[in-house]
Amino acid sequence: MTQPLNQVKEWEQRRDEANRYYQRGKFQEYLDLATKNLHLARAIPDRAREGYTLNDLGLAYLSCSQPQRALERFHQALSVAVEISNAPAEATALSNLGSTYSRLGRFSQALEYFDKALSILRQLQDIQGEVSTLNDVALIYTRLGEPKRALLLQHQILTMRRSLGDFSGEATTLNGIGFAYNVLGKFEQALEFFQAALPIHRAVKNLLAEATTLNNIASIYHDLGKPKEALLLYYQVLLTRQAISDRSGEATTLHNIGFTYTTLAQHRQAMKFYKQAIAIYQQLGDGLGEISTLLNMGSLYATTRRKKMARSCFQNAQELAEQIEHQPLLEKVQQFIDSVQ
Repeated sequence: MTQPLNQVKEWEQRRDEANRYYQRGKFQEYLDLATKNLHLARAIPDRAREGYTLNDLGLAYLSCSQPQRALERFHQALSVAVEISNAPAEATALSNLGSTYSRLGRFSQALEYFDKALSILRQLQDIQGEVSTLNDVALIYTRLGEPKRALLLQHQILTMRRSLGDFSGEATTLNGIGFAYNVLGKFEQALEFFQAALPIHRAVKNLLAEATTLNNIASIYHDLGKPKEALLLYYQVLLTRQAISDRSGEATTLHNIGFTYTTLAQHRQAMKFYKQAIAIYQQLGDGLGEISTLLNMGSLYATTRRKKMARSCFQNAQELAEQIEHQPLLEKVQQFIDSVQ
């Protein structure tokens, strides 16, 4: 019995070490340790720990911009959880699959997985897990152009988080409410919620969430006709996102800087930042981000009377949009194509 006990202890210690790397944004080191732990879990053998490690590997691949490999690992983690009747692990795998499909723009699949996860989390009376998953669902509604539906859900989540005393989660939800108001064009209300979230993120030292909130505030400044103030804030956010290796956030901020330079009619600068954003979106497999940037690049080319370049951008956007289950997006892309005929 001594050998397996020693191996279990080694697995636990390595997982703790891996989690510290994950929290510091050192995702390649996290991936390396999780890979070693998978071999160890299979050697013991311990199916529960194997399932946990497969889930860890999914998170690692997702953080290393390999969403397809992440999906493979999350599906494997789900199979193990079902096989050994580990309901909490099953809910975790389902929720992670939902998050990954959402990132890939496959929203109907994402919602299916979130729905299954919610069913299990409610049976387990895991309110924290339920709230976290509902938050992901609300964000999908906002991205699908249903911000009113998202707002109803976010206010429900806010009440739940306050009853739990979840200080950090409350800030995440305030951010989500602000995001929905922003999509509705209610900029002043959006700004109130973003500014309420910011001191909480700072208090709990959540740099990633703080950068996201500052990025959202900068976007509001832009929408309120203050592009220079927005630009100053975006540059601050960009430095933070690069420092913590937040590649997805970095791409978003580069895109937003490009858009702000477009507003300021500094076209060369705008194009430079759009191209940097596209390169990262392609690495991440973020079709929605790439489409948004291609449409803005195409519009910029059209403004400067380079119709051939504009058409090329819009056609690339159309090809990507056809892979994403989102009819309004396809219609939007078609309008851009028609505008340069």
